[in-house]
Amino acid sequence: MTASESVAPGAPGIPARWTSSAKSGVGTALSSRSPLWFTISHGILNEIYYPRLDSACTRDLGLIVTGPDKYFCEEKRDASHAIDTLEKGVPAYRLVNEALNGAWRIEKRVLSDTARPCLLQEITFTALKGKIADYRVYGLLAPHLVNAGMGNTAWVGEYRKVPMLFATGRGTSLALACSLPWGACSAGYVGASDGWQQLHSTCRLDPDCRRAEDGNVALTGEIGFSEKAHKAILVLGFGGTPEQAAAHALASLKQGFDAAADAYLAEWRAWQKKLVPLDRADSSTGLDPYRVSTAVLAAHRSSKPAGAAVASLSIPWGFSKGDDDLGGYHLVWPRDLVETAGGFVAAGDADEALTILGYLRTIQQEDGHWPQNVWLDGDPYWHGIQMDECAFPILLADALRRAGHLPKAKLKTFMPMIEKAASYVVRNGPVTGEDRWEEDAGYSPFTLAVEIAALLAAADIFDIFGKPDAAIYLRETADCWNEQIERWTYAENTRLAVKHGIAGYYIRIGVSDGADDTSPKDGFVPIKNRPPGVSRLPARQIVSPDALALVRFGLRAADDPHIRNTVTVIDAILRRELPQGPLWYRYNDDGYGEHEDGSPFNGTGVGRPWPLLAGERAHYELAAGRRKEAEHLLAALEGSANDGGLIPEQVWDGRDMPRRELLCGEPSGSAMPLVWAHAEHIKLLRSLKDGAVFDMPPQGVERYIRNNTVASFRSWRFNHKITSMPAGKVLRIEVLARATVHWSTDNWATSHDSETKENAFGIHLVDLPIAEVDPGASLVFTFFWLDAGHWENVDFTIIINGGAVAAVAQSFRISSAQE
Repeated sequence: MTASESVAPGAPGIPARWTSSAKSGVGTALSSRSPLWFTISHGILNEIYYPRLDSACTRDLGLIVTGPDKYFCEEKRDASHAIDTLEKGVPAYRLVNEALNGAWRIEKRVLSDTARPCLLQEITFTALKGKIADYRVYGLLAPHLVNAGMGNTAWVGEYRKVPMLFATGRGTSLALACSLPWGACSAGYVGASDGWQQLHSTCRLDPDCRRAEDGNVALTGEIGFSEKAHKAILVLGFGGTPEQAAAHALASLKQGFDAAADAYLAEWRAWQKKLVPLDRADSSTGLDPYRVSTAVLAAHRSSKPAGAAVASLSIPWGFSKGDDDLGGYHLVWPRDLVETAGGFVAAGDADEALTILGYLRTIQQEDGHWPQNVWLDGDPYWHGIQMDECAFPILLADALRRAGHLPKAKLKTFMPMIEKAASYVVRNGPVTGEDRWEEDAGYSPFTLAVEIAALLAAADIFDIFGKPDAAIYLRETADCWNEQIERWTYAENTRLAVKHGIAGYYIRIGVSDGADDTSPKDGFVPIKNRPPGVSRLPARQIVSPDALALVRFGLRAADDPHIRNTVTVIDAILRRELPQGPLWYRYNDDGYGEHEDGSPFNGTGVGRPWPLLAGERAHYELAAGRRKEAEHLLAALEGSANDGGLIPEQVWDGRDMPRRELLCGEPSGSAMPLVWAHAEHIKLLRSLKDGAVFDMPPQGVERYIRNNTVASFRSWRFNHKITSMPAGKVLRIEVLARATVHWSTDNWATSHDSETKENAFGIHLVDLPIAEVDPGASLVFTFFWLDAGHWENVDFTIIINGGAVAAVAQSFRISSAQE
């Protein structure tokens, strides 16, 4: 056959798209010899990842059934789907797909080879109407090598005289082998000459379509089912070359499914046996949600590099996304990774959490921060900076230390990481680059809670290594920030507060109250996207459950009036009763979710309820001593999972739209599973078992709730230029170069000079003794830069208010008229 005869028409095919994010199963072998991860949705295989957890190599692999009278039926669209695991806690699956017209049933067992990068499916085809001979069954594979649907080449070939279907792209190859003889096979361009198009129009494959080059391609092969052979094994092997992929597939095929299953199940069984027994059987589904969550965490971790774990093996609204969406959620978010590590610790696998901490050390940037998200090799994908992600690894190290998993000798190896992280936080906080939802900048209660808790934790570690001055500075900075949380993020006397009969509430994001000087010269380098400073909060108030982080991280008591007031408004605005129980929105006016008509998020949309937030709320209820309510919310969290037990990022809250697969209370088209939600689930189970919030850092509880520690100073920085401060406090000037501060409290009738001193974090600071200055006075100051030998030539003014209460009122009591 000549090349012109063998190449399929229609190059390069239609624009490539990914597939549904509604996964019903995820899995991998617990073996470094098998760097392969797989996902299941709608009864078929979806994205398969190789050789790294961030490298999707397929769109999907399903079956098509044809028969007499031009009968055409696609397994994923024209059948009912049921899923179960082969064994509790093991992500090996049994799938049953039955034709909606009752003509046939397909049963599958799915898992991966522990010895090599291969995915195995044992497929049993049963004719429910007529005989097997009445039907033809085809495998349909859409390669997307690697993280891209375009630019792939596919062909029908053989390896060592064994027929196989091949594809290659971007240095990676795959080969599909079958235990039964292949019948007719083809390679074509999606939407033009692929097997789906051929079978749908003619119920046969074109024998001339043997190769499709450099495009969006698909492979199709007829599986040789017969009355005597109604069971087949499909093996999809991967490698750096077609020959390597084929060799892996052939070896796995010769080994057989049962041998592969025995090894796969044994590895998972041994790992699950080591975990803390927090089992919670669900009589309605037969699932053990705890074991599902532990399996989800383990199935999202990397073998090389060890310690990495992605946020989700899915691409939100993937069916509407193309090659321009390279990452989806199969990227590493440092925040999600620390939350995942917390889930491992709660489940009893501290070793994995330590491995995660080691990975975090390798991807930390030289200045101490962590990128917003990264590929597994640490290369940033998005380039924003979020301060909570810079602080979370400190909390993980301290949690492991306090639990006895990080003794001093081992902790010492992480000290450079902790020092750099603490330095970055104190030099660039408290304003966040973006909030934890990667959206807005300002003062976020969640980020503030993480930053402050991390500074206190780091201080304890500095003390361990004989660095008391650094520890004192971190605690003093934490005190200063903690004391101003309400000033920055608590709104009082607004229309919203009056409407709900409360004094005030924490808002989602407070904006900076300093000037908007962005010059990095001689001062702190501003955080990316720092908003212009203003003197008060915006009139329109946005609330979020994020404020409950102040309790979760030990800075405020659960019954603090500010917290109770905020819970009132959170529940009034953000709580939604759904069939599984109450869930919460991220914040009012959230735009991340489907549109009202159910069409996918495309940069705009309407935010939907997040099951994760039910877990966070349950932890708050437990901290408040309301265990029954926490258990009720646990049920709502678990009730948000799909039939496979996977917890989605969001659930649909509108009217049922079956055509779009959107049913009220069930998963939306966003990511599923969300690993963070499963980690929260595990931590909640552990917290309920322990009778206390499992991951609450103790330092803030002791310092601020029990001892009511207050700050002795206010801080002025170039990235945080305060314009007023309460009387009775010292003013701490903090800059990044040696300076003499020239200052006066009587409009230069007299003046003083105070020289800065450098601390352990490269910060040059001096405390101006103005605690005795009368309210109403003004402090004026400027700088002489000692190394540069010049004056700043700008005077800065701070008004001394009548005290802390007056300062809060002045900045944040917004009247109804103003709003």
